[in-house]
Amino acid sequence: MTDLPQPALKRPPNPTLILLSAIMLPASGQVFNGEPYRGLIFLFFMFLLGGFTLVTAAPDVSIVGKLAGGIFVYAISIYDAYKKSRIRYEVWRHAAAKTQGQGGAD
Repeated sequence: MTDLPQPALKRPPNPTLILLSAIMLPASGQVFNGEPYRGLIFLFFMFLLGGFTLVTAAPDVSIVGKLAGGIFVYAISIYDAYKKSRIRYEVWRHAAAKTQGQGGAD
């Protein structure tokens, strides 16, 4: 049986760095994960829901309440960026360990 050579696996970014970038700048985590359109979608809905709650909130509501829709989407985008990054990193780590384990069997 002939084993085909496996291409070298590129190490994905550290999930912690993705998390920090997503916290600092909305949708940057998705961009660093290689999903810029997903980041644009999150930004669109962040502004859409933030603007909607800003317009529909009562005048005596705090600024957090007025922007609650956008803050909610922002929080989901942070979680999404970290989750996807963590999955990519663990898949890479598993594949790298498997490749490394097979390399000594030759």
